[in-house]
Amino acid sequence: MGQPAGPQGRSARCIALVGPYLSGKTTLLEAILARSGTISRQGRTTEGSSVGDGSPEARAHGMSTELNVADVEYLGDQFTFIDCPGSIEFQHESSAALTACDAAVVVCEPDPKRVPAMQVILKQLEDRGIPHFLFLNKIDTFDTGVRDILPLLQPASSKPLVLRQIPIWENGIATGFVDLALERAFVYREHSSSEIVEMPQGVLEREQEARFHMLEQLADYDDELMEQLLSDMQPPRDKVFDDLAKELREGLICPVLLGSAERGNGIVRLLKALRHEAPFASVTASRLGLEGAQSAAYVLKTYYTAHGGKLSMGRVLAGEIPDGATVAGPGGDDRIAGVFSMLGQESRKRQLARTGDTVALGRLEHIRTGDTISTEKNGIPQLECPSAPQPVYGVALALKDRKDEVKLSAALAKLIEEDASLSVEHNQDTHQLVLLGQGEMHLRVALERLNRKYGVAVERQRRLVPYKETIRKSTTVRGRHKKQSGGHGQFGDVVLEIKPLPRGTGFQFAEKITGGVVPRQFIPSVEIGVEDYLKHGPLGFPVVDVAVTLTDGSYHTVDSSDMAFRQAGRIGMAEGLPQCSPVLLEPVMAVEIAVPSDATAKINGLIPQRRGQILGFDSREGWPGWDVVQAHIPAAEMDDLIVELRSATAGVGTFMARFDHLTELTGRLADQVLASHKAAAE
Repeated sequence: MGQPAGPQGRSARCIALVGPYLSGKTTLLEAILARSGTISRQGRTTEGSSVGDGSPEARAHGMSTELNVADVEYLGDQFTFIDCPGSIEFQHESSAALTACDAAVVVCEPDPKRVPAMQVILKQLEDRGIPHFLFLNKIDTFDTGVRDILPLLQPASSKPLVLRQIPIWENGIATGFVDLALERAFVYREHSSSEIVEMPQGVLEREQEARFHMLEQLADYDDELMEQLLSDMQPPRDKVFDDLAKELREGLICPVLLGSAERGNGIVRLLKALRHEAPFASVTASRLGLEGAQSAAYVLKTYYTAHGGKLSMGRVLAGEIPDGATVAGPGGDDRIAGVFSMLGQESRKRQLARTGDTVALGRLEHIRTGDTISTEKNGIPQLECPSAPQPVYGVALALKDRKDEVKLSAALAKLIEEDASLSVEHNQDTHQLVLLGQGEMHLRVALERLNRKYGVAVERQRRLVPYKETIRKSTTVRGRHKKQSGGHGQFGDVVLEIKPLPRGTGFQFAEKITGGVVPRQFIPSVEIGVEDYLKHGPLGFPVVDVAVTLTDGSYHTVDSSDMAFRQAGRIGMAEGLPQCSPVLLEPVMAVEIAVPSDATAKINGLIPQRRGQILGFDSREGWPGWDVVQAHIPAAEMDDLIVELRSATAGVGTFMARFDHLTELTGRLADQVLASHKAAAE
């Protein structure tokens, strides 16, 4: 209805299944596969028999940890469904995949507590112009009327939620539904297609009221329909379906369907709505600015397999991509070594991918997730790919077997290529290798994958805080290095003036040598010796905000050398700095915490508990019902902040942090830091 014509008009469509954690997306995928005849029997995630969540990590934790892809044929139309993880820790997976999807189905429970999590997902779809349905799952567990639920869910969406169905209740149980567009009643049959029945008594009035409200919502964007309603004319059924399809594709409405994925209820109506109303690849290509492209595919996920090497999951948006073709991307050209259709963890080889197909492409070594590739010789302009979110959690890694050191670097690089929301940092101050990501479970799964796929076992360690130290007082000290042995000896003699500098200034070195008491060629060596000591000051930490001036000294014409003066500079600092009242400095982070407004008070209470200082808060721009709290929080208190933050916000709170300044740490906390550092060094 209203779909584009032409050779690309009936191409395969790509539909994302998104929604909050535990809303039933993977179960819905399983029900779709069973209803379409793709599989003979609907599996269960709880039994580990589902097509989706087939990886060992997903099954071990009972949750989606990566994209699940499955091809489906329904009534002659081809679909690829992409089941996206619901946990906020894995949602970057869906961000990249959504770019090339034609539409999304937002799976949600009828629970007002899920509104913030829904808002995060719906806002992403709205901002990116992706048409989407809402599938209210678990209708068999409803204890509230749909008319009461929808107004509670509406704040999550900036688009009107347009109810397409109403349930038929019998003794408090949803036994079927009325399709408001078709004006027909259906009775559910568990794991079988619903049956058309006569409109039950007592339902007709409710159906007419709900249908009229649906038509009113559609008429807000259609003057002709509005005139028909004002004239008490019943619009033709085809007109209603055309409006539903048009307003969905233009992102004006979010249609709402009902069902139970677990029982297989409402699945056929969802498939028929997708079949008639979801746009095709040509519409998506136009939305993305790819009109006129002869060949284009977007890489939405990268996998490394045990035996097949690297696979790039790509959606073809224009033209054809045959096996063996050379494709151009931003990183270079590659020759495709295999084209595969996917069904969960299984793949099936094929010769060609056409417009609309979502396929895995083998061995594209220069291609990364988010790349736009083409068989055109010079490639095509790149589609915008969502940037990875800033890490909010980290753990230090220690190898269980030292001989895996070389393997570790290569394995981590592959993990990060598979999941760009992971990153690795070599901390120069703490000398730790730190894996960073979106939460504790995110990193746990990454390390399990590191061990399973690449055979590298690591131990998790707590991240060390990169403390520094500085001085409060000035002093002048002599550093003399004299050593006599057979042949030439060693002699270096310097006088150093040591002073504190304002916070954030760093290290400054100067010299005021007169009369050549320290030959000029040795002065750089003195500076090197000073810097050597500043790497580990009297408290054991790097020293900052110190000025050192070389004012005097002496030398020996035979025994003096660069090494001798370097050692003299180091000795001078070792003797002088303890006299300057050294003090510990801890890093403080500037933090922006984004939370639903009803959780702001909790966060304002949480920050002082972490020795933080609230700087202010404001409404979050573009996010109705959300606030942003600005604060300064010591880095030592940031380690598990995200865990507590998500606990206080039903899993949706997040933050961005950057280093802001160093501040003095004294008293009991400083004593604990110094004692712990000393114990670790012994």
